[in-house]
Amino acid sequence: MAQIFHPSMNTLSKVSVFGAVFMVLAALWLGGWIQRSPYVTAVSVPREQPVPFSHEHHAAGLGIDCRYCHTSVMDSAFAGIPSTKTCMTCHSQIWKTADALAPVRASWATGVPIRWKRVHDLPDFVYFHHGIHVRNGIGCSTCHGRVNSMPLTWKTETLYMEWCLECHRQPEKFLRPRDRVLDMDWRPPADQIVLGRGLVERLGIAKERLSDCSTCHR
Repeated sequence: MAQIFHPSMNTLSKVSVFGAVFMVLAALWLGGWIQRSPYVTAVSVPREQPVPFSHEHHAAGLGIDCRYCHTSVMDSAFAGIPSTKTCMTCHSQIWKTADALAPVRASWATGVPIRWKRVHDLPDFVYFHHGIHVRNGIGCSTCHGRVNSMPLTWKTETLYMEWCLECHRQPEKFLRPRDRVLDMDWRPPADQIVLGRGLVERLGIAKERLSDCSTCHR
């Protein structure tokens, strides 16, 4: 029987199979890269707001405590967004005619709240409680970065589950004394693991429960 295909087709078929496998792997790699890129995660991308609020100016420059605006951060599941009344406590006296604060004055006059855009927003299927984390020694900067150096606020972490699990599996790497949770300049000491393990024991944290699905997905 006469040969139907030229012998070179054997080489071509092998190259095609190899090329297909390579293309699939390349597509998977590209998909993973895009999923972790700032385009998707918005990490390091300043979020435009109705009012160009600067944490750098208010927290670092003026020394305003985080809890002055985020009143429920120590106890509630939600850290709280300051009301217009909180803003006007100061801005009814200073910078009263600044153009940038026109939305604040309009909100105060009409009673319509400012529609701030959330920078850190977890999916609805994730349960997160600010108070539990703060009271157990997770500092603000661990999740939010050094917001006191941000002229406009942006995310510093992806908030993906793999990032959360890094802390939940080894909390001793991230826990700090409770009186330092608001300290944006805090850095882990050389003996952080030893101190962290002591905090885990002192707080009675059950590490095996931290990575349980029901802890965050209820």
